[in-house]
Amino acid sequence: MIPEEIIIKPVITEKSNNMVQEGKYTFKVAKKATKVEIANAVEKLFNVKVKKVNTISVKGKEKRVGVHQGKTSDWKKAIVLIDTDPQENNYTKKGGKEAKGNKKFKDSIEEFTGV
Repeated sequence: MIPEEIIIKPVITEKSNNMVQEGKYTFKVAKKATKVEIANAVEKLFNVKVKKVNTISVKGKEKRVGVHQGKTSDWKKAIVLIDTDPQENNYTKKGGKEAKGNKKFKDSIEEFTGV
């Protein structure tokens, strides 16, 4: 799956807005997406470093309109913890030379409409 298919939309609630200060962002994701796929999609879409991903399967609720009864669909929620203090990566190349990673990461997601 491509990252745009994995991350469906951000979940904006009072609780999720309070978690943004801790570096935790909440997204509605595809039901079949794994934690690794979610982490890679968030890193690619928002250019941040993901530390941890927690997922929750949310069951649909019973709804009633007049005499008709139905159920909202089940969905999957992911709470993503990003690195708020990204450091440059140092690694050893062949021959024992030190090299720095040239990839820069952001410390927050500005596109998240809850901020």
